[in-house]
Amino acid sequence: MAAHNELGQKGESIAAEMLQKKGYKIVERNWKFNGLEVDIIALTKTDIVFVEVKTRSSDSLMQPEDAVDFNRKCRLTAAANAYVNYHRISLNPRFDIVAIVLNNNHCDIQHIEDAFPPTSRTNYKGFYRKK
Repeated sequence: MAAHNELGQKGESIAAEMLQKKGYKIVERNWKFNGLEVDIIALTKTDIVFVEVKTRSSDSLMQPEDAVDFNRKCRLTAAANAYVNYHRISLNPRFDIVAIVLNNNHCDIQHIEDAFPPTSRTNYKGFYRKK
């Protein structure tokens, strides 16, 4: 396995553990559908949370969360919509980012809750957020 894949898997495990300590219930990891993927799907009392984990060995070029660009947000939204529709979930959807910088024995982790709204290349009407 390539080193960057190992780093990504390690970051996802760290993120899942951190979320569980915060009281989230992890229901899926690496959920895939039609070429789309969500790193972690978790539940809180009020939300279904779709988590994108970005792990880097250094933040010298860019912060890990900055790698979640418009295209990635669109793909996450599409995957989340498919998941919610397939499982008929009525909880509020939320998109979080867990940014991790992991080098040597040092781990810097940042959990960005409600990092972005559902995003699409078109006027997306398939998802709505309850207020």
